Amino acid sequence: MFQIGDLVICSDTGVCKVESIGKIDMPWIDKNRLYYTLHPVYREGKLYVPIDTDIFMRPVITYEETQHLIDSIPVIKTMDCAGQDHKSLKEYYGKLLHTHNCKDLIKLIKTIYEKNIITKSNGKQPGQIDSKFIKQAEDSLYSEFAIALDIPKEQVKDYIESRINEIESAKL
Repeated sequence: MFQIGDLVICSDTGVCKVESIGKIDMPWIDKNRLYYTLHPVYREGKLYVPIDTDIFMRPVITYEETQHLIDSIPVIKTMDCAGQDHKSLKEYYGKLLHTHNCKDLIKLIKTIYEKNIITKSNGKQPGQIDSKFIKQAEDSLYSEFAIALDIPKEQVKDYIESRINEIESAKL
């Protein structure tokens, strides 16, 4: 069970702060259940999630876990997308996205990023499916990393690139 003030990943909403835990007095909500009242960090509004729900929720990863994941980016394997039809790609990308696992999000981002480099080198534009899923994956990953690293979300991509460059330079 989460505590008031905890930062959690809640399904497709992303990073949320637990504002309260208790019964909710609203006509459409079961008055006998306990709910988390969640405030999305990067969106407006509130969510009311039963504490005994099947909705995906987990704690935000730690600073140390984030650093470890960033350090492992160069060795995370990508998927070979050659010959995949749109439906298969969409299904595969969706599965990775909905695990809400940072390593899976990195795999998805790397896969699409590498695919887009090849696509652009052939004089074409990235497909809509690739563009949609890389945007969603980056938003999810960068939101969580921003919280863990205590930096603005807009700085996360540069932070990751800088850290990877440091790692690559140290190998030389």
